[in-house]
Amino acid sequence: MDLQEQLKKLFPNHEVSIESEPIAATPHELYVQQEPMICKYEKRKGKPTTIISGYEGDDEDFKVLAKEIKTKLAVGGSIKDGEIILQGDYRDKIMKLLQEKGFKTKRVGG
Repeated sequence: MDLQEQLKKLFPNHEVSIESEPIAATPHELYVQQEPMICKYEKRKGKPTTIISGYEGDDEDFKVLAKEIKTKLAVGGSIKDGEIILQGDYRDKIMKLLQEKGFKTKRVGG
């Protein structure tokens, strides 16, 4: 007994549609704020660290933005307390990426 026969027994009134419905993929728009995002440099435990803070949008958008930055720069990092913490000093590259997306940025430290 194949799967089609089993499904017909379970759902006798169901009609199989031949056409598949196209799923429209809508690109996700990030919230672009008026206040600049702060991009600062710190040394934590002797290692260079870049911290991005000041995002006012949704937490999910912030996670999407962090993931995109980490993949484009091929660096490790995390999100804690509304800040993106990246390993290494990438302020110039991050600021350029954020400005291309329409964000205002502000460089802090060193």
